[in-house]
Amino acid sequence: MARQSSAKASTAVRIRSGPPINKDYSRNPFIFMKYSQQIGIIASALVIAICFLPWVEVPSLHLTLNGIHGKVNDGLTFGTQIKAHSFFCIIMIALFLIPKLWAKRTNIFFAVLHLGWAIKNYIIFSMCRQGECPEIKPALYLLVTLAVIIQFMTFLPNLEIKESE
Repeated sequence: MARQSSAKASTAVRIRSGPPINKDYSRNPFIFMKYSQQIGIIASALVIAICFLPWVEVPSLHLTLNGIHGKVNDGLTFGTQIKAHSFFCIIMIALFLIPKLWAKRTNIFFAVLHLGWAIKNYIIFSMCRQGECPEIKPALYLLVTLAVIIQFMTFLPNLEIKESE
């Protein structure tokens, strides 16, 4: 009586039951991961543009504050926030474009700093002072939202991984 030896694991054929695999990527909800670098660059450029839009309005003083004009009076000024946002965003755009691992890691660091700066701006600009609260404009919310999007896109680098032998 002859005995049949079993096939090696590397030569075994896997049998799959079920419907055929559909490679339709149009229904993939995570398709944005493929374009994370482009989304990050666009969001960074939009942050610079948002600095030109009104962030808050103080009705009693008839004053509108944004990223360029942050002076309320001689005693209270918020500075020109566009300088810091432009600094962070230009560096992040450059790091989004460099396809190196060190650039992606550095980009995460700068995105964290930028997110902190955007949150600081939201808190400082929207804070009530002397019993009067400013009217918050949508651009201030959009500033923080875009900073979160930039931060999220830095966690999804599009890098080619080289296999070491």
